[in-house]
Amino acid sequence: MSSRYKPCDAEIPHFVTFTVIGWLDVFTRNDYRNVVVSSLQYCVENKGLQLHAWVIMTNHIHLIVSTSSNNLSGLVRDIKKYTSKKITESILNNKRESRQEWIINMLEYAGKENNDNKYYQFWKKYYHPIELSNSRRLEIALNYLHNNPVKAGFVWEPWHYKYSSGIDYYTNEKGLLSIKHL
Repeated sequence: MSSRYKPCDAEIPHFVTFTVIGWLDVFTRNDYRNVVVSSLQYCVENKGLQLHAWVIMTNHIHLIVSTSSNNLSGLVRDIKKYTSKKITESILNNKRESRQEWIINMLEYAGKENNDNKYYQFWKKYYHPIELSNSRRLEIALNYLHNNPVKAGFVWEPWHYKYSSGIDYYTNEKGLLSIKHL
């Protein structure tokens, strides 16, 4: 990975995006979204991940994250590796997945093109962290992240989207994941 994309200070929040190869709309199924939710929750509880904001769209994920106890690059690597394996297994084992053959063929093709993979590649390789070192950058990133489902036409308001921290920021209710407000 190019050094210009490595997080400088892991304690400063970073905006990161994970994109599914080929922009495949995998996260239209709750089973696959829940793998990401579980993985993020595990990293918050056990690996020192500080999750400040998040959203799972149909083919990509945006996070605002930091850590004081671990290397951010290592945490991101672990999240991507674990979720890639578990989501691929879920697709392979999902008898109701009408797009199973097509998705697996796409993941397999991408895996063959990348020497870092043995069989399948789920996520695009890079995640391009953007350091949110001042309040203006933070505000822009939060608004962009939470308004993604609105712009996509999924919901009218950011706090209506289940797979997002919008509810945590715009209401007094708690969402699916434990977040640390900015």
